[in-house]
Amino acid sequence: MNNLVVRLMLSLVLYLCIETALSAGEAEKPETKEDDDSPAEKWKKKDVRDYTDADVERLYQQWEENDDDELDPDDLSPYDKPKPKIDLSKLDMKDPEGMMKMTKKGQPIMVFISVSGNPTQEETEKISSRWQDQLFNANINFKRYVVGPNRLLFHVDDGSWAFDIKNFLIQQERCESVTIDQQIYYGKGSGKKVDNHPHIVGEEEAEKNKNKEKKKKAKKEEL
Repeated sequence: MNNLVVRLMLSLVLYLCIETALSAGEAEKPETKEDDDSPAEKWKKKDVRDYTDADVERLYQQWEENDDDELDPDDLSPYDKPKPKIDLSKLDMKDPEGMMKMTKKGQPIMVFISVSGNPTQEETEKISSRWQDQLFNANINFKRYVVGPNRLLFHVDDGSWAFDIKNFLIQQERCESVTIDQQIYYGKGSGKKVDNHPHIVGEEEAEKNKNKEKKKKAKKEEL
């Protein structure tokens, strides 16, 4: 009987010790708030009118993470659009320009133009604006930049249009040359034959240097 009482007393003491320890542990725990007030979360409670650039950036990132929808190809920038598939059976090896138009279709391209007659930048602005209006009337759109007194840059979203632009420009009296993909086409303003034949940029300069070297060599041999 005494042994039973002792066991009961020990069990009671052990129970009370455990309860005391658990209660102490609970008291030491910091109070938790329903809302997390960390700096990273405070911006969510802000009025939209008080958003900083950093808050807007966080919001945009959340939208991006939660947006599983793929963008429509028409909403993509020209540089991000998938390249159109080329039907090789339609390529005509005898028509290099036609092949170039097909391979550049749907891709952005830059066209460089030189204006003849040593114009001022203001004059180049007027001439190029007139050209842009004429091409716009033919439903050909592009962005036009005057990058020098006689130098222009046309940014074309659909590369196949670049060759239609080139064909128009080389027939203009004040067009000296048009350059597409490191290939130069001479216009009426160049004083050269307008044959719509592409020349490699720097090709003529290399040929001139070659002829100079030949003349020097010939003179040395004469001596």
